[in-house]
Amino acid sequence: MSKNYIVGFPRIGEQRELKRVLEEFWAKKCSFDDVLKVALELKKRHWEYQRDAGIEFISSNDFSLYDNMLDTSIMLGAIPKRFKELKDEELYFAMARGNASSVAMEMTKWFNTNYHYIVPELSLEDNYSLNASKIIEEYKEAKALGIKTKINIIGPITYLGLSKRVDRGDVYELWSKIIPVYEELLKAISTLDDEITIQIDEPIFVKELETKVLSLIKPTYDRLGKVASNIKIALVTYFEHSNEATKILVHTPIWALGLDFLHGDENLNSLDIIASSGKKLLAGVVDGRNIWRCDIAKTITLLEHIAKVVKKENILISSSCSLLHSPFTLKYEEKMSHDIKEWLSFALEKLDEISLISKIFFDAESSLDEAQKEALQNNANANQSRKNSPLIHDKTVQERVKKHTKLQREGDAKERLKLQREILGYGDLVTTTIGSFPQTSELRCARSDFKAAHISKESYEKEMKKYIDECVAFQEECGLEILVHGEPERNDMVEYFGEQLKGYGFSQNGWVQSYGSRCVKPPFIYGDISRPKPMTVDWITYAQSSTSNIMKGMLTGPVTILNWSFVRDDMPRGEVSKQIAVALSDEIDDLQKAGIKIIQVDEAAFKEGYPLRSAKIKAYEAWATRDFKIAVSSAKKETQIHTHMCYSEFNDIINTIEDMDADVISIETARSGNELLKIFKKVGYTKEVGPGVYDIHSPRIPSVEEIVKQIELLLEVLPKEQLWINPDCGLKTRKWEEVKPSLKNMVEAVKIVRTKLQS
Repeated sequence: MSKNYIVGFPRIGEQRELKRVLEEFWAKKCSFDDVLKVALELKKRHWEYQRDAGIEFISSNDFSLYDNMLDTSIMLGAIPKRFKELKDEELYFAMARGNASSVAMEMTKWFNTNYHYIVPELSLEDNYSLNASKIIEEYKEAKALGIKTKINIIGPITYLGLSKRVDRGDVYELWSKIIPVYEELLKAISTLDDEITIQIDEPIFVKELETKVLSLIKPTYDRLGKVASNIKIALVTYFEHSNEATKILVHTPIWALGLDFLHGDENLNSLDIIASSGKKLLAGVVDGRNIWRCDIAKTITLLEHIAKVVKKENILISSSCSLLHSPFTLKYEEKMSHDIKEWLSFALEKLDEISLISKIFFDAESSLDEAQKEALQNNANANQSRKNSPLIHDKTVQERVKKHTKLQREGDAKERLKLQREILGYGDLVTTTIGSFPQTSELRCARSDFKAAHISKESYEKEMKKYIDECVAFQEECGLEILVHGEPERNDMVEYFGEQLKGYGFSQNGWVQSYGSRCVKPPFIYGDISRPKPMTVDWITYAQSSTSNIMKGMLTGPVTILNWSFVRDDMPRGEVSKQIAVALSDEIDDLQKAGIKIIQVDEAAFKEGYPLRSAKIKAYEAWATRDFKIAVSSAKKETQIHTHMCYSEFNDIINTIEDMDADVISIETARSGNELLKIFKKVGYTKEVGPGVYDIHSPRIPSVEEIVKQIELLLEVLPKEQLWINPDCGLKTRKWEEVKPSLKNMVEAVKIVRTKLQS
């Protein structure tokens, strides 16, 4: 009897090997054959890790050179017209990153995670055709190692639901066009083995779906379930409950249903209908999205509860979602406190947890060997120590946060902006950037050397100040009006602050893929949060002292710090967020006392943290908005507060944005024209807005003419008095040879538009 299952596995490599070879390829320092060689080695290693841990259902096709949604577009032949002349890897990476002649496809967040996917572009006039080469090759690669995998694919309803129609129609109208391609894919897969399992990911089923979408579920899985008798379909959902879809799916010929019992505990309400259907249940009980060691005793209790309804022989122990969202392994964490490390579990360690849980659940604790008994005892000890550790609980912090009641700045936005314009002296279409400038190898080496005590504090600060001076000089030369210091001292917009907040922990190698080759190393919150001393004041005041232009202070907001961290699971997220907000309010007060007149409090991940179910949204918005307000509550009327948001659809949260009461908001709109901006006009938004006028996630340099056109599109929606002009995100990941001409073109475009407006 099969006992355990992994939804998916990280693909970037335990030492970010895929990231490095991709970036070498893009820089023309290696061939695509070198990329494929590294990819093959990683796949082999990852399959073997899972096999050796005792995992029975191991995936192929969960690996990707950039993104699985992009892979699915390639598989379906869903290629936008502007890329039709390209082939192979040139086509693939142009779709993801753009090229000299064509902008990249849009990128947005994968549900409420920090992973980004490439948004498919579909049209009714398109014809779709199967390209199953990647899927078939990977299966054969694993089989050559003696490992029989399940094949992971993105489900057709999720694929459509996360796509956009470039001809502005309903994406689901294309169902009849892509379903035959999926059927053809399953037929091709059926020839690979006597019996084969296909995991079809349909995470969109955890959202509240319209009736027309729910009505597609049965015909889809009736058709796919009958393609071949030797195929077993395991349909997997995650991140929330999918009770509405589950009621339909149990009446289709799927073999198994994967449910997340950690982030969607309402799935427990579907156990009766699953039991009566006789389907297998992939019980997602080990957290694929967080880093805390599983409490095995608690997990066994949950499984026993499930087994009272669903027969034990129909249950497989599973991760709650793909382990893509977890760091790879703890084995390289040599500097971490032993006590804290004992509380953690990364992807490799989760494999062992799943294997041990399945042994206990199916074979009883008495069947464990000595090593397994020791592992179980260590698990119990670690969870007990975490509950009682003085590293976690700080009564002083708890009392201060409890008493913090100030939620509102002085004056309304209209009064503040009038005063700020007078003091700051900026005009219409004022130019700025979002905050960061390119992180050069010299900067990274200097930070690394300083952390390793290879250089002195004086040498480190000299290197950082030199970079700040160069950034300021370039911005002045370029003609930018509101400047930034470039953030050379910051490794990451969350980790940098976490390093200076008490209650935060860090890893050496806890990298997680964000998109493509982009990896982030989220810090983790294990205890009560406080700010021992100012975090940014020295750097910002140094930068301000070197220019007569206004210098923005740059902070990451409380909700983004929370959402881009691994968060303690022993208290509500809103309470953790409030602790961060109180700490940031002290930082803002210190910055304005030091003479900084504009402070940007980035909430790039504000939308990302939204619950997937409407019943939970109101509570999230209440504490998330509260905590942004707490953070900026110390700002005086004349201190201008900016915020920045990434990849957000604003239609459903525009009132919440207004309630946040920032004076200026900058947003990513470059890949979507002025569509996102129209909601600001529709609701009569009166504060100021900085829509991105070019896409920084692509290496291409926008022309002056392109940016002029973009600004003119923006002016069709909002008046010049409300608009700031900036790139759509920070420039950290770009190269100087891309940044300098792009910003010069942006400033020149503004001059042209201003001249046109005056004539």
